Amino acid sequence: MKRAVYPGSFDPVTKGHLDIMERAAAVADELVVGVLNNNKKTPLFSVEERVNMIKDVTSHIPNVRVEAFSGLSVDFCKKCGASFLVRGLRAVTDFEYELQMAQTNRSLDRGVDTLFFTTELRYAYISSTIVKEVASYGGDISGFVPPQIAEHVYAKIGTVKGSKSF
Repeated sequence: MKRAVYPGSFDPVTKGHLDIMERAAAVADELVVGVLNNNKKTPLFSVEERVNMIKDVTSHIPNVRVEAFSGLSVDFCKKCGASFLVRGLRAVTDFEYELQMAQTNRSLDRGVDTLFFTTELRYAYISSTIVKEVASYGGDISGFVPPQIAEHVYAKIGTVKGSKSF
């Protein structure tokens, strides 16, 4: 069985993330979306909320499993029995960092390779940070995240779509 891990913070999950999940699930027998619990960051959503939101938006993909983890991605791969990591690339600027991480992970565990997917052009500018910033000003994030995620973001931030003030 070819099992892959797609690790990330997913705070919140975007349409770009979902694009990568759907495409990675098409080449792996099982895709484990690993939701990172990083003690050094203060996420908008708890790890449990992020896991549940991703389960919701991936419910149409039968070979996706969503789990929380902390620590190194290669250790999580080993725990899951995965032989490769999935990473998304939005722009050339992502590549340098992701290449460095892939090489580091490979040096930590020779049994784990990294498979890169380029994000669809229509999602190339989207990041979780941009989603949170636009939402905090009441901007429309419907083009950035699935509808149910937009509802969660607005509720958590305490704004309403279209409530921007100048």
